[in-house]
Amino acid sequence: MLAEINSAPKLKMIPVVIMTTSAADEEILKSYALSARCYIAKPVNFSQVAKLVRWIEDWWPVVTVPK
Repeated sequence: MLAEINSAPKLKMIPVVIMTTSAADEEILKSYALSARCYIAKPVNFSQVAKLVRWIEDWWPVVTVPK
């Protein structure tokens, strides 16, 4: 999916955050090589996932993205 986004000029500037259960170095490196802006290995515990989502909601509004 990241390769498709990067190949489309109108989509290339979309900041992509990867949230997955994988913490494998290979996946992390591949995602950043394909221009992911952030890679988050989500916890398996629901309350920790909810906490992470709240953190992202608080953090994302302060991020400046291209217009």
